[in-house]
Amino acid sequence: MAGRRPRHRPRNPFVIGLTCLAVLLPLLYLGFTKHVPFTHGFRLAAVFESANSLRQGSPVRIAGVNVGKVVRVEPEGDAAAARVVMEIDDQGLPIHADATAKIRPRIFLEGNFFVDLRAGTPGTPVLHDGDTLRISQTAAPVQLDEVLTALQSDTRQDLKDVLAAVAAAWTRRPTAAQDRAADPAARGQSAAASLNDAYRDLGPAERSTALVNEALLGTHPRRDLARLLRGGALTAAGLTRDEVQLRELIGNFNTTAGALAVERAALGASVRELAPTLRQANSALAVLDAAFPPTRAWAREILPGVRETAATIDAARPWIRQAHALLAPAELQGLARDLAPVGRDLARLTEESQALLPQTTAAARCARDVVLPTGDVAIQDEFATGRENYKEFFYALVGLAGEGQNFDGNGQYVRFQTGGGDHVIRLGRSGTGGPPQFGALPVPQLGTRPRYPGTPSPFRTDVPCAGQQRPDLNGPAAAQGPASTAPTRTARR
Repeated sequence: MAGRRPRHRPRNPFVIGLTCLAVLLPLLYLGFTKHVPFTHGFRLAAVFESANSLRQGSPVRIAGVNVGKVVRVEPEGDAAAARVVMEIDDQGLPIHADATAKIRPRIFLEGNFFVDLRAGTPGTPVLHDGDTLRISQTAAPVQLDEVLTALQSDTRQDLKDVLAAVAAAWTRRPTAAQDRAADPAARGQSAAASLNDAYRDLGPAERSTALVNEALLGTHPRRDLARLLRGGALTAAGLTRDEVQLRELIGNFNTTAGALAVERAALGASVRELAPTLRQANSALAVLDAAFPPTRAWAREILPGVRETAATIDAARPWIRQAHALLAPAELQGLARDLAPVGRDLARLTEESQALLPQTTAAARCARDVVLPTGDVAIQDEFATGRENYKEFFYALVGLAGEGQNFDGNGQYVRFQTGGGDHVIRLGRSGTGGPPQFGALPVPQLGTRPRYPGTPSPFRTDVPCAGQQRPDLNGPAAAQGPASTAPTRTARR
């Protein structure tokens, strides 16, 4: 009994049913819808001015063949437009950048709208999943009510007024003011009469027009026409790409047309001067045609130089390689980078030197015009040596240095021996503000040199040093002064 295996328990029928449903339902969904859940095919969006009753599931056709359907219709932001999202099958791919989409009705009286899609030119870029066709590449159908409302009563009355005004313009004669601004040949005539007169000049004009049209055919009609059409297509494509610039161009053209309308009198005068201008242009063109032979001769003469251009370029390439290596980051570029701080400091020094240099110039002029000439003057007194006074000054310094020698730790000092005597002199207060000092001389005081004038010499700060008068070292101010009038500080000297 212990080794017997347990009996198998029967499974729950409810669990078996749920398992079968879980397997069959996805198979049934895939069999009927032929679509994998949570995935979608190639989707392309297009912006229309109006959705025109398009709804989810509306067909998308290329050349009358269903290649997809509309999956979503929604408003386009804040603009009064509709955004239509379409899902395209593989048979409708690829879609190019210049593709167009139009909403069309499937019956004459409208209704059952579909999207007529044109895949674009094969040579243009291919659109990818999620791209959008701009509103300039889409079009909505004209509704029947729009056609019927185009000719309302006010519109019909406006049309009548326009036709009546045109009839009056053809038959009405101009006023005196209009005649003054008109061509002399058309004065006093109605528009119809002037048109009849214009028929007389129609023959020569038609001949000229025929010549122009023949010239427009070009030298190769097929190739030139193909180029013209290709250029027109490229121009139209460029205008389509740049919608903002196109609107600006139209606005500027409107402004230009308005300005021409304001200046219509001057414009008419310019048109009248066009014929004489053309005659002058013919003369200028004749002169230009005569100048072409020398130009052709010059072109032939320059051909040898043009042929040598390639050899010249080849010969210059080694120099170019050397120059390129010289300008490398490790050469001149690195040097320029290293010199950049020096350049900044030099620029700062130059800027600050603008204030220093005038002061330096003033000091140099002072030394050249006043200080140095004054130092070169020899003092003419009882102690005259005939040497310049600046030399006497430095000789005195040398003498003081010699007399100031010392052999102890008190430093240098100068010893003066007055000798004493019966003649007492007052030296005045000391430099530190102490009491007056007195001395004795063996002989009477002779006087002072230079003579003290009684007041200090003026010190002027409003006159540059170079502009002040040089002192006269041997003049009256340098004479010997009396001892009785000598001030205390002069006697101390």
